[in-house]
Amino acid sequence: MRTDLVSEPGDPNRPNEDFAGVGLPASGQGGCVILLDGVTPPRDGTGCVHSVPWFTSRLGGALTELTVSGRDLTLPEVLSRAIGRTAEAHARTCELSHPRTPQATVVLTRWSADTVEYLVLSDSVLLLRSPDGTVTPVLDDRLARLPRSALATDALIDAHLRNREGGFFTAAADPSVVSRAVTGTLPRREIRSLAALTDGATRWTERFHEGDWTALFDLVAKEGARSLVDRVRKLEAADREERAFLGRSKTHDDATVVFVEL
Repeated sequence: MRTDLVSEPGDPNRPNEDFAGVGLPASGQGGCVILLDGVTPPRDGTGCVHSVPWFTSRLGGALTELTVSGRDLTLPEVLSRAIGRTAEAHARTCELSHPRTPQATVVLTRWSADTVEYLVLSDSVLLLRSPDGTVTPVLDDRLARLPRSALATDALIDAHLRNREGGFFTAAADPSVVSRAVTGTLPRREIRSLAALTDGATRWTERFHEGDWTALFDLVAKEGARSLVDRVRKLEAADREERAFLGRSKTHDDATVVFVEL
């Protein structure tokens, strides 16, 4: 098994809000990947005294422990318990019903000798490569399918779309959100390698259109996760003035790539 993990903040003066981990149980019978992309909070607050990195580190830690040790749990059950455990850690001090209470996108994948399980919630991406080289993206594309007019302001998004029917869903404080995740199980023999990426790294495909998912996967597999992040940074810097690709988005976003060759 070969792994490659790179996580870089969009701004060196701000904490990285992503979380990534690879778990290899002592039994040697499989492993897992956990990837979170924390949602950057608005300037007017979140109803929480804690930072987004506080949230992603605790949710990520709970997911790592439960995914590795709870082999009898499904991935939706793992995520549900991890969200509940994290919510309990700050329920007495924070307004968890606030629409911007700390939250994150999620990619979970776990493999055994026989199967590969996956769960994707919101706009981080999981790519699966089969032995014949075919790359299959696992996407929760609810946010991408929303009309741009509906995303005009944070106020509109929070009031009508964030963790609401007809909108999109993230892991925040409500464990029931797991029912919205994209999930599945495949035979282990059908997956040769995989990559999990936050949207700061998928900009290479989704924003800058440098190549499709197969091309992105090939780049990571051949040149490494660092090469993809470096290329994204160069593209962002070149678009800083004209913003032909980035539009209203931040120039640099936290970017995380996890590659695993099974």
